[in-house]
Amino acid sequence: MIGQRRSAPDFESEGRWAHIRIGSQRLEMYDSGQLLASYRVSSGLNGVGERMGSGCTPRGWHVVRARIGADQPIGSVFVGRRPTGEIYSPVLARRYPDRDWILTRFLWLSGIEPGFNRLGVVDTMRRFIYIHGTPASVALGLPGSKGCIRMHNADVIELFEAMPVRTPVLIEG
Repeated sequence: MIGQRRSAPDFESEGRWAHIRIGSQRLEMYDSGQLLASYRVSSGLNGVGERMGSGCTPRGWHVVRARIGADQPIGSVFVGRRPTGEIYSPVLARRYPDRDWILTRFLWLSGIEPGFNRLGVVDTMRRFIYIHGTPASVALGLPGSKGCIRMHNADVIELFEAMPVRTPVLIEG
């Protein structure tokens, strides 16, 4: 059953939801069918896919499981879902060249399609897939992450404020 899509609820016409389009590297936020905002993003360097350890961005319907970083300053650094107390800078980047920078705010996603992006070796939440802020030096509009969705810090703050827990998110390749 791994990799087989099951039908998901139709969130597109009612309420607030986000649509991440991997092909155009855009995240669009809608409310009751009306486009509210569109942001440039960066998805997984390894393309799309649901398997644990793939480094790919998982497809399908998800929901925001948790919102982390609400009271943190812009550029705050997170490791293991906790703020480190650091603010990103080029000096910090040189000190930790191999860090995958998760900055400012993040929305932790959970798949809602059992066997496709939820449970077992395809579980988005257990893969720690986020929508998160990234350094200004990171190119957006091109795949480059380890599976997460990267955004400019100002954009992720705006999105964070508009998307409560359980907001639906559709990721399409």
